[in-house]
This record gives sequence, structure tokens and C-alpha cells, in this order.
Amino acid sequence: MRAPRPPRREALQRGVVILPSAFTLGNLFFGVFSLVATARGDLSYASWFIVIAATLDMLDGRVARFTRTGSRFGAELDSLVDAVSFGVAPGAIMYELYFSDTRWSWTLSFVYITAVVVRLARFNIEQGGEAKRYFHGLPSPAAALLVASFYPFSQTAFFNTYLAELPWLQIAGIAVVLIGVLMVSHVPYANVPRIGTRSVRGILTTVFVVVCIFAAVSVPQFFFFTFFLLYVMWGLLRSTLLGLLDRLPGEDPLLDVDEDGDLARTEPRILDYRTLGPRALSDDDPDDDPPLEGHA
Repeated sequence: MRAPRPPRREALQRGVVILPSAFTLGNLFFGVFSLVATARGDLSYASWFIVIAATLDMLDGRVARFTRTGSRFGAELDSLVDAVSFGVAPGAIMYELYFSDTRWSWTLSFVYITAVVVRLARFNIEQGGEAKRYFHGLPSPAAALLVASFYPFSQTAFFNTYLAELPWLQIAGIAVVLIGVLMVSHVPYANVPRIGTRSVRGILTTVFVVVCIFAAVSVPQFFFFTFFLLYVMWGLLRSTLLGLLDRLPGEDPLLDVDEDGDLARTEPRILDYRTLGPRALSDDDPDDDPPLEGHA
């Protein structure tokens, strides 16, 4: 006798479970395609393939949360794929662009890739794929987009007219190391804002996202590098100027925030903030410091 077919709802659920992993594997496809393009000397395509990979990486987590199909397997798969797409692939672009002429300059690409791998391992332990308002350290997709989008920006007329004479070999080496340090640091970086229409904040966020999408489609050579450079600098300057490395939040920054700006109804985790700042916090530090502002 034939085995009974699974109910239609169960079959549909199994199909839905595959969706997040499909986006993740699409991320891997374009990460590997970027490596192939770099090996062929086509750095422009290699850069845009990383942009596509980052877009798919942003979608897979949201699809998993929307369909409630997140799993430990999906989180581990995502980290392994990110190591390729946002670590090895951007490192290969920088090697081909600046670090291939001298004997040991390839180690700068190694430093960047190492920082990405360490950050992904720490992310799995610290945040475990849960929704969060802030990242501890520069997210690897943002770092990869900044590194990868530099080449298309360097091919613009503006760059060739005003910036081409700068010592880019030295700048690239310092920038790669600094980006690596920011990835493994505890500098808070805001997550992608959540759009909505139920509050003024949600409406403004929606308008901002729409404007960013329009700019990304209209002038991608300028938008991606400029946007992520400002994102990296803003997180660092905000932490420095406002003292966020010492005045740590009273709330859990890893919890999600709903559209109205309130914390989601999730049980807070116990976090030890004493090692996050540049110096150990003493026992008599005030507990009434204001929380971090912003959205996940």
C-alpha cells in the first residue's frame, strides 16, 4: 500500500521553510560569482555582485521571521555564506585593486577576511540571529558594501577629477585595517530601519527608505559608497561624541523595536556591559544613564 500523502498545509509549510535557505544560497551564488569576476579582471561586475548578495542576505532573515521558519541550521548556513560573500569576495577585490604588487601586502586582505570571520562567530554567540536594535560592531555586509562599492565610485568623473591624485594605496591599506577593527569592536551600529505607516516615525522611515532606493537605482556609483561611508563614520563619531562606549544603555540593545518605537515583548537577556567600553566599568557607575536612541 502507498504511504499516505502529507496534508496540503504540511506540504506548503515544508515549501515555505526552504525560502530563507534559497535566499541564503542565492547570496552564496553571487559571492562566488564575484570571486570569478575578480579572477577575470572585471572588478565592476565583481562589486555589483556583492551588492546583490547583500540584498539577498537582508531578505533571507526577514523572510525567515515573516514565515516563522528560522532555525539554527539557517543561522549557521547564513554565517558560512557571509564569510564568502562579505569576507573573501571583497578581500579579493581589494587584493586585485591595490595589494597585488608587493610581496606581503596581501596580508591586508587577510586581516580584513579574518575580521569578518571573527565578527560572524561572535555574532552567532552574542546575538544568535535574533532581531536587534543595534549591532555590536560594524556589520560585515555594511563593511563589504563599503569596500566593494569603492571601485565603481573610483570610475566616476568626479573621482577622476578631484580625488584621483590622492595616495590611494596607503589610504586603502589603512581603511581596510580600520574597517576590520570596527567589525570586531563594540561600537553600536543601528540596524536597517523598519518601515511602517502607523506612526510619524514609521512614515519618516518609509520616506527615507524610498529615497534611498530611488538614489541606489538612479546613481548607484555614488550612492552605495557615499551612504556606507557615512554609515561607518556616523556610528564611530556618535559613539565618540556622545560617550556611548562608556554610558551604556539601561535596556537590552539586542532586542527588537516595534513600529511605534517601543521594545518588542521579548524577555530581556542578561548582558554584562563591563567589558564593552575602552576601560572596565567600576561598580559605582550610575545605572540611570539614558538608553540608546534609534531603531533596529
